[in-house]
Amino acid sequence: MDQLGVGFLNGFGLPPVEFVELTAELGCRHMSTAVHGLPMLPLDYPRYSLKDAALRRDVLAAMGHHGVRISLGDGFLVLPGTESPSWAGDLDALAELGVPRINVVSLDPDLGRTFDEFAALTELAARRDIETLVEPVPGLTVGDLPTAMAARAHVGRPEFRILIDTMHLVRSGSGAADIAGLEAGCVGYAQLNDTTLRPRLGDYMEEAMFERMVPGEGELPLLEILRALPRDLVIEVEVPRRSLALAGVSPLDRLRPCVAAARRLLSEAQLG
Repeated sequence: MDQLGVGFLNGFGLPPVEFVELTAELGCRHMSTAVHGLPMLPLDYPRYSLKDAALRRDVLAAMGHHGVRISLGDGFLVLPGTESPSWAGDLDALAELGVPRINVVSLDPDLGRTFDEFAALTELAARRDIETLVEPVPGLTVGDLPTAMAARAHVGRPEFRILIDTMHLVRSGSGAADIAGLEAGCVGYAQLNDTTLRPRLGDYMEEAMFERMVPGEGELPLLEILRALPRDLVIEVEVPRRSLALAGVSPLDRLRPCVAAARRLLSEAQLG
């Protein structure tokens, strides 16, 4: 299942060398990471930065040993006052690790400025042979697929594409038919998870960041979505489960059923 990946959000700040080892133990060959790691829960994980050369060497050694690659650099966030050149060092670090793409979202309410920053970031990343993806997230500036498509039209570069997250896609009002209707080459990555059609927690981002469901155990039309996606994508399992983590369940034991469920779905969708 070479296309299956493990999303960094599942680890709640698990350091990157340990995340490489976790990914390999799950039988996956792809993982995502953030340049700057912060412990999201009281799990005694240290902060880290991939701008640290010694840590990058350790991560490269672990990836080489385990046959794992970083498929996505996550955590790029446009805020009011953000200037894309400030990301140059982060992009340099990811380029040294061979990361092929980054993911960006925006909390800047100015849509025009958001689109301009996406364009500037895309150019900056492309100089390092890194493509840029935008992830539509309900409640954020780019909250749905049509707005993401408008951003793509504004940027106007093939290196700027869309990341499809199954929860965000459905909760924002889109589905498999909308993906199928996109022009070829629009979608560059996918994150697989499940949830109910109606909110389970009072705050959308609380649910998205901390309590998603094992693929196939919720109400999302995952098979239809998978079948509508391009066949060559990395499909990243992104199922953060805070309640289990705080109960002492290890990252491996939290993720094993998620990866097994993802494999079953990919097989049924004839993608694996």
